[in-house]
Order: sequence, then structure tokens, then C-alpha cells
Amino acid sequence: MLMLFLLQDLVPLVLIGWLTFAPPSSAAGFWTQVLSTAVVLVELSFTGIWMFPPWWAPYVFGTLLFAGVVRGVASRRARSVWPQQSNGWLPLVGFAALGLYAAHEARLAVAAQQIPVGRVVDLASPLGVGTYLVANGGSGPSINAHAALLDQAIVRHGPYRGTAHGVDLVAIDGWGLRADGLLPIKPSRYLIFGRAVVAPCGGDVVAAVDGLPDMQVPQVDRGHLAGNHVVMSCSGIHILLGHFKRGTIVVRVGEKLSLGDAIARVGNSGNTSEPHLHVHSQEPGTEDAPFSGTPIPIRINGQYLVRNDRLVVLGQTAGAGTTVPINTERKP
Repeated sequence: MLMLFLLQDLVPLVLIGWLTFAPPSSAAGFWTQVLSTAVVLVELSFTGIWMFPPWWAPYVFGTLLFAGVVRGVASRRARSVWPQQSNGWLPLVGFAALGLYAAHEARLAVAAQQIPVGRVVDLASPLGVGTYLVANGGSGPSINAHAALLDQAIVRHGPYRGTAHGVDLVAIDGWGLRADGLLPIKPSRYLIFGRAVVAPCGGDVVAAVDGLPDMQVPQVDRGHLAGNHVVMSCSGIHILLGHFKRGTIVVRVGEKLSLGDAIARVGNSGNTSEPHLHVHSQEPGTEDAPFSGTPIPIRINGQYLVRNDRLVVLGQTAGAGTTVPINTERKP
């Protein structure tokens, strides 16, 4: 995760700095580099996980790029349209290739922001008042790491396929920061750690696992992927909420929950790089592979959440119903 954060900063700064302080001598080279850099920034704004720097960092990079272009245009003298030497063609071709690659990745990310056609599970927010950043969400692996499990050709994905439309949420403050520091070791330094989680629908508790330790960041427990978790059956659909803090689950198997009933508190148990709440819906799996059921996309508070979206919860979930509406048609 630390390497990802560094790359998200380094790549834009290197590209913008190159254009600003060492621009190509030809007009074709200059504008090719401008366009390619802009496309890379757009692609990174979709596919990067903007927890650090915060979600507004791509806007800062865009402003710096604009300033670099203005500086380059203002300082230009009479220059040739095309490179006059062979070594001038190499960066032009390289940046053109980079731009095409970034455009392809951006296209995939935009496509993954669309909710798949078919069934959709509508949930209320399982978290209380606050602002939450979506670290993983969407229908494709470019913006949702869980979506890689949709590839049924990979046998090892089968037991966990139900997770494929999962959503991961972290709490952020008014500045967009989610922790006290870049990547603090103690889970308690993350804003979402200890936040109350409530039932996002009405239904029966069909599984409840507690007692697993909260891992120090960035350690993970790959032997218990969901960590401490609860599975609810709402209208026959299984809803999993995971990575709870040890000892905080207050429900038991067989208990009937209403919308908004307390379940547990967010922790850092299981296969999690840092404290967050994982939510997904699926058809029931098997006894041996409970997470193997067919995955179903979810909307939370009416939003189909994708990476870097912000879920703003203004009021506590309560009293909006006891079942999950299952829609059979795609809706905007």
C-alpha cells in the first residue's frame, strides 16, 4: 500500500516536472507530451486509491499540469513542428504509446463504473453519520480488486466468487484524510476503527465469527479472509459485513435483525491492509465454501459506489423497512 501511495505521487510529479522544466523542442513533441500526461492523470484519478494523498490530489495535479502548459506556451520561441534530430523522435513516440495505454486503462475504468445489468441489492448505509471513501467498488478489476474474482477460468477464485462485487469503505475527515499519519501501524489511528456498524437490511443472522485478532498495519491474516464477520440473510440473499474489531459482535446466529440494529464495530481482522468495512451480497454459498455464491452488485443509500466515490451519511439508519428490494432491471 505504501508503494502505491508513493507511485501515485511520483508518476504525476515526474511527468509534470518533465513537461515544465525540460519540454521537447518541437511543437509535435510538446503537445504529444501534454496530451499524454493529461490522459495519464485522468486514468490515475480513476484507478488510484486516493486515501493518501486525499481524493482531491488529482485536482492539484491537474492544476500543476495547466500551469506547466501555460509556462511552456509562454516561453516558446520559433520552433520546428517536428523533431529535427533522431533523438527527438524517441520521447515523442514513447509518450504517444504511454498516452494510448493510459487511454485504454481509463476506458476500462469508466466502463467499470457502470452497474452491471441484472439483479441489484439495495442496502441502507451500515455506517452512521460521516463521510466515507470507497477504496474498492465497481464492476471491473481496474477499480475494484474484488472484481478479479469474476474470472471463472481461474479455479482458485471459485470459493470466494461471492465477494466479487464487494465494496470497501474507510472514514475520512474534512480534509479527506483517513488516518493520523501516512500508514500508521496501530489500527486505532485510523478514523474508521471502532465505528459502529448496523444492519443495512432486515433479516436473519446466518453466520457470526468473532475472536480473531486485529492485525497491526500492514500485517494480514490470509487464513481468515473476512476476519471477524457477520452474514445476514435478507430476502434470501446473503449480505456479508467483515473485518470487525475483536469482541464487538453483539448478534448471534439465528437472531432476527431489523434495519439499523447494532451488529459490531469496524476493526482490522482478517485479510485487510488497513482498517475498513467490507460489504458484499451474494446468493448463498455451500457449507464448505460459504463465499462461493453468485455475486450480486449492491447500492448503498441508492448509490452504486465505485473507487474514490464518497458516501456521505447524514442521518442514522433506522426504520426504513425490513427487507432488501431485489431489482431485476438495471436502473441509472
